[in-house]
Amino acid sequence: RLKPFNRLQVILQHLKMPKHTDSTAEVLLEKRGGAGIITLNRPKALNALNLSMIQQIYPQIKTWEKDPETFLIIIKGTGGKAFCAGGDIRAITDAGKTGDKLAQDFFREEYMLNYAIGTCKKPYVALIDGITMGGGVGLSVHGHFRVATEKTLFAMPETAIGLFPDVGGGYFLPRLSGKIGYYLALTGFRLKGRDVLKAGIATHFVESEKLPALEKDLIALKSPSTENIADLLNSYHAKSKIDQEKEFVLDEHMEKINSLFSANSMEEIVKKLKQDGSAFAIKQLETINKMSPTSLKMTLRQLREGASMSLQDVLTMEYRLSQACMRGHDFYEGVRAVLIDKDQSPRWKPAALEEVSDEFVNDCFKPLGNNDLKL
Repeated sequence: RLKPFNRLQVILQHLKMPKHTDSTAEVLLEKRGGAGIITLNRPKALNALNLSMIQQIYPQIKTWEKDPETFLIIIKGTGGKAFCAGGDIRAITDAGKTGDKLAQDFFREEYMLNYAIGTCKKPYVALIDGITMGGGVGLSVHGHFRVATEKTLFAMPETAIGLFPDVGGGYFLPRLSGKIGYYLALTGFRLKGRDVLKAGIATHFVESEKLPALEKDLIALKSPSTENIADLLNSYHAKSKIDQEKEFVLDEHMEKINSLFSANSMEEIVKKLKQDGSAFAIKQLETINKMSPTSLKMTLRQLREGASMSLQDVLTMEYRLSQACMRGHDFYEGVRAVLIDKDQSPRWKPAALEEVSDEFVNDCFKPLGNNDLKL
């Protein structure tokens, strides 16, 4: 038991301590009007997604889905720079190195959340204003509506850190027109603003400064149907004039992308790029040469298989791949080179595509028995 003096000190300290306000929470969950609103609230970390955020968002979506008074779900980020720049890779790296369960739990629960969004019975509106990469794509792309702005920066940059475009990338990327998805997955190419819409990743484009008004109008809708929500989004979209005249950034390269990235193997893609010899092809070769050869092979197969699989089956496959990456070398080396030491010169093992055997890649896709992801 505390001595009386100590107890007094504790009480005084407690009084001096600021009350825990919700503005310090990493994710804010609130109900306004007919809308459930999820706000990612780690602006300093560009709203990167960690396990505790996932564990708060998932049950809330399930609750709102059953609630007759909730007609839609809105997800957004704070800070003005990012919607969500990805998963909390540093924490996963540390866990994977020590064999901590977080390396299993994070991916398992993140993919469960991606699936919950993809199967959500309530219209789900993601306001993807600012940086939207990796895990942030998983929080948005599977929902009904994705609203991009002139500040949206989309990428799946995982091959640069020895990972693969997960969070259902194997489902949505091969379903984009032509071979755009393969190109984005293998090179990590960044799309900005209206191009995110033109690539088929966003469903609407609205100026960033109009988002508060849009949100207010969404909240004010009375018992809206999916059509009512779509109508409102369409009306905002129609009024957005920024970059309206600009052509799609990849337009002039689409023919090349579709032919060069339709090969059956990474070696063949590289061969085609070399044969092509255009400035565009040479630039892609330079990019691909920096990526983890293991990741590239894993990713190409992930997308080719995922093209004809359900989201559920894709996420089960991706969970197997995530655990293969946790067992391997390149993920830790990639994170070291890009995020920790920032020397940008990872030493991949194996260092060349030819050295990554089919047998090794096959192993990455093998079921995990009792440890498989069950959705």
